[in-house]
Amino acid sequence: MSAALISALGLLTRPVREAHLSGAHTTQHEALLSALQNNLSELRERLLAGGELDQARQLLEEVKKEVSWFCTDTEDLTWSFVQECLLLLLCLSRHLTSLLEAFNHDPSRATPNPRTPEAAPPLPPDVLGVAQQKTLSTVLQFLVTLGLCPYLAPGVGVGLDRRSAFGAAVEAAVRREVAPSCERRLLITTTVLMEVARLSSLATLVFTRHLGDLMAALCQLGYRPHRPEGDGAENSKGLTVERKNCKQELNCLLRRVYQPIVIKELLVLQGGPKVSPGSSAGVGGRGGRTLTQAPAWLRRLCGQLLSERLIQPHGVQAVVRAILEGAGGGDSDWRKCDAVAKIVATCPQQSLSAESYYSQVCPQVLELLHFKDKVTAQQFQRVASTVALTLVQDQPEFAQRFLLSPLLSPLQHCAAVPEVTRVAGEDVSQETVPERELTRCVEDVYKIYVVGNRPSGMLLDALAKVVPTIFSLFCFTKQNVSHLRAPCQEILLWYLSHAEPSSALSLLKGLCVLQADGGGVTPGFQFSPGSEGGARLIQRELVRDEDDALYEKVSGEQWRVECLVQLLSEMKDSDLPGDLFLLLLQDLTGLAAEQQETEEEVDTSSMTLLELEQHLVGCVRGHGQRLAVLQTLAVMCEGLPHTLLLHKPTQVVAFIESMLRRACVGAEHGSENAVESQTLSMGMGLIATLLSGAAQLSAEDYSSMSSLLAPLERLSQQHPDPVIQELASDLRATIATHGAYCPGSVINAAGQYRPGASTQTLNQPKCQNTSVRTLSTHVDPSHPGQPSCIPHSTSSTAASGPSPHQQTSDHNTAVSVDEMKEQAQGSASCPQHRPGKSSRPGIGGMNTQRPAYLTPAPSPKKPFSEWLLEACDPDVPNRAMALRALTHILREGDKEALQSRDKLLSLFLENLEHEDSFVYLSAIQGLVVLADSFPEQILQRLLAEYQGELSAASPSRERSLETRLKVGEALMRASRAMGDLAPHYGRPLIGVFLSGTRDEDSSVRTSCLSNLGELCQRLQFSLSPLAQELSTCLTALIKTEKEAEVRRAAVHAIAVLLRGLSDKTTQVLGDVLLELYRALKWVVRSDSDEVAVLHAQLALEELDDVMRRFIFPQQKLEKKIVVLP
Repeated sequence: MSAALISALGLLTRPVREAHLSGAHTTQHEALLSALQNNLSELRERLLAGGELDQARQLLEEVKKEVSWFCTDTEDLTWSFVQECLLLLLCLSRHLTSLLEAFNHDPSRATPNPRTPEAAPPLPPDVLGVAQQKTLSTVLQFLVTLGLCPYLAPGVGVGLDRRSAFGAAVEAAVRREVAPSCERRLLITTTVLMEVARLSSLATLVFTRHLGDLMAALCQLGYRPHRPEGDGAENSKGLTVERKNCKQELNCLLRRVYQPIVIKELLVLQGGPKVSPGSSAGVGGRGGRTLTQAPAWLRRLCGQLLSERLIQPHGVQAVVRAILEGAGGGDSDWRKCDAVAKIVATCPQQSLSAESYYSQVCPQVLELLHFKDKVTAQQFQRVASTVALTLVQDQPEFAQRFLLSPLLSPLQHCAAVPEVTRVAGEDVSQETVPERELTRCVEDVYKIYVVGNRPSGMLLDALAKVVPTIFSLFCFTKQNVSHLRAPCQEILLWYLSHAEPSSALSLLKGLCVLQADGGGVTPGFQFSPGSEGGARLIQRELVRDEDDALYEKVSGEQWRVECLVQLLSEMKDSDLPGDLFLLLLQDLTGLAAEQQETEEEVDTSSMTLLELEQHLVGCVRGHGQRLAVLQTLAVMCEGLPHTLLLHKPTQVVAFIESMLRRACVGAEHGSENAVESQTLSMGMGLIATLLSGAAQLSAEDYSSMSSLLAPLERLSQQHPDPVIQELASDLRATIATHGAYCPGSVINAAGQYRPGASTQTLNQPKCQNTSVRTLSTHVDPSHPGQPSCIPHSTSSTAASGPSPHQQTSDHNTAVSVDEMKEQAQGSASCPQHRPGKSSRPGIGGMNTQRPAYLTPAPSPKKPFSEWLLEACDPDVPNRAMALRALTHILREGDKEALQSRDKLLSLFLENLEHEDSFVYLSAIQGLVVLADSFPEQILQRLLAEYQGELSAASPSRERSLETRLKVGEALMRASRAMGDLAPHYGRPLIGVFLSGTRDEDSSVRTSCLSNLGELCQRLQFSLSPLAQELSTCLTALIKTEKEAEVRRAAVHAIAVLLRGLSDKTTQVLGDVLLELYRALKWVVRSDSDEVAVLHAQLALEELDDVMRRFIFPQQKLEKKIVVLP
């Protein structure tokens, strides 16, 4: 039956050959009418003839009797054709529906066994083949073209003339003046098509290509203003019922179809803009056609329907998809995103109220930020961020209530956990804020604030309330591996870059734990790692030990300060780090003044116990605040470069002003110490340098320096040192006159402060380790052996440019910060100044304190013999400087020094036993340079010393354990300096180190194993003959050694060896690689020491990388060309 009905439909739509057309000059509409007449005649003949179409004829007669709309006496041939198509299509739909119902209710249909090949379910009877679908698509196209589009009102839908040039022929073929009326024809066609579309298999064919036409017909039938003709009440009543049915059908259709497609069709139905009479039909002159202007009633209807689609669940997403689906990116894509955002952000006129509209739309806008598909997510994110930023600007009240508050809710919940949650949360591991919510919140804030990047006061104010929470989360992510670290950092940097400087500084002080509300997380709660790499808020475990609680609090505050400094280090071009630094210096000065006043003025003898307790608590709180400021300043000085702390000249002036004011406080209370004296000397020397012509000062610079006049005046009146008073008065006069008056004391102070000026050795008490961070050691080009100590902040601008001699590495010696700290810690004290040597006072007669090892040696132009005598000086600074100078002379290849290599060797070995770290480290450096010049002789002597044999210089005593370890360090540095000669000179070292692994002392065994790892990785292929012996030694120590440090060293040696050999591992260690692998696996499984296990895991990772590169080598696209002889 189904095949017969489809065959009948095929007869109606079969194309007619040209021979069947009458006349040679037939027009298009005449040819169309002739083809329709021929197909109708042939169908009727086939139906009357019976055969395969007999059942179809019977069903057709039954349906024709049931319907009331079939007109047998119409004079319009096109409508006769449409009626036959509608009847056949209706028969097919009803027949398939009955077959499908019988199929669904058939009890004999047994459930197939899913384990057998016949497990596929039986095919429903309404499934159509490809050829059948093609025939039905052709029929539907005829129905829409002949029975629906010609009867649409002007401006409703897309006219036939805009679809094809054949549309004019169709218009000419249709006779509208004959019965039935146009509205009746449109209603019949639309009703039948909607009935046919109830079957899912036919609905797909109807809606995929003709949805817009059906929607246009239903809109016209249901909503077009009707002008009654005549006074028939029955006609009016029937028309009302039909309009009501059409409205219901339209609503069902809009709910049934995929919403983005519905929205697209509604936008098309809404029509284009009004075209002026003088404008062309093309768009932009390119020949494209615009949509016709729709009637006013249709525009209002489409607007209302679009608004309803927008506010329903997932309506915003549907609107965005409708407009952006298929966009290929580029500028047009971004313009579409902005256009959609403008539509969504504007409240439609049909909405009941703006509040109800935004309350329904804003949650959907936030949902647009959560898509995972890259292309879709990028478009939705732009739309969502643009909508949010537009709402913040145009509707701030609704944006705060419905957008920003839900957006920041998880972060606000972290900062203020309700009491009910805290009381009910008995399980500590229970999530107060789940990981998913917190992750979504941070990502959404990043997308709207950072990616959107349209700062406004409302956005900044809303974000400022949760910045402490975001910073606490950032500090937590710095301690763990988390994907939230980068977005948290970007959000914080964005806020600090766009917020008002005063607000940003106040917030930064709170983040430094300098204010009570800077924590960001409710007390008693903490962040915990999540299962997906994020974080969650849980209740903190109660710490009952007070010491543990105090340690946890202090370490947490210190970590916050370090994280803040790391955050500030990312702000390269901002003044905020420097402003915070200066603000903290001012706070420090104010706290110092308050402390002095409190200690002097308060009389505790007349206080009650309660008042005394409150006073002491206030003092303790003040001390804690001062310590917090000092800690923050120390971390900033250590972690931030001076170019970031003092970013512009005004900040340099403010820095000097803070130093002077702090000196004024000390001078006023008579409590100035040595460090403050040094700081004052440096500040006044810096002012003198600026004023004496070191930099070209403008009028604005002098204006900014006017803030120094008041503290300089106080110093000139209150400081106890008359020299300082005179210099302060002269500096004040120079600044006030803008350099017109510059006394000689200013020039002298600048000359003493500038780099390269004559420095002096002072009587020094204990070394001040704090100056290590602010001073750097440079070598004067004219005096290669004498370093000059200059402030770190001015070392880069002290000279106009480096000389060629300075640019060579052989003539420039710099002491690293780490080495200086090591040397400072090793020096217990600095000896007094040697008698007989004059010392000149610094600025203002005050001794400029500096570490002993930074005290400059005598003139570097001394001969070699004098340096040898200085190296025997009992004064530690002079001896260390002499050893450095001898090392430098030896490196330069001085002839006399090379001839005296035996003396130098004895001298360096003797100084290895010195207890001061700066001395024996200088001696080790000298031994390394000596071994580089005479490798055979020096290495043999060092090997004998390392083995503990009797020294030729002192045959009556053995080297101590500490000295042997120092010699081992020298051997290790010498092996590093060998380079390509390591395979030649390293073989004796291997034997000594292997023998040392059996030493009685565990420290020596550990040192030998460490040296073995460093040396073997440089031997490359020459290690192959020793691989078996090395493997046996390492594996035996791993499995039998009792000392954990020795086992760690053995495992670490394997890791270093594998890392050094890299791709050569399989060639050099091929025979012993399996033994080493088994030894490492044994450590991972059986060793009780966690550090050894960690080293073994790292070694296994190195081995895994090596084997992967060996088994799966990198494919290289290369072409070899062989030149034949």
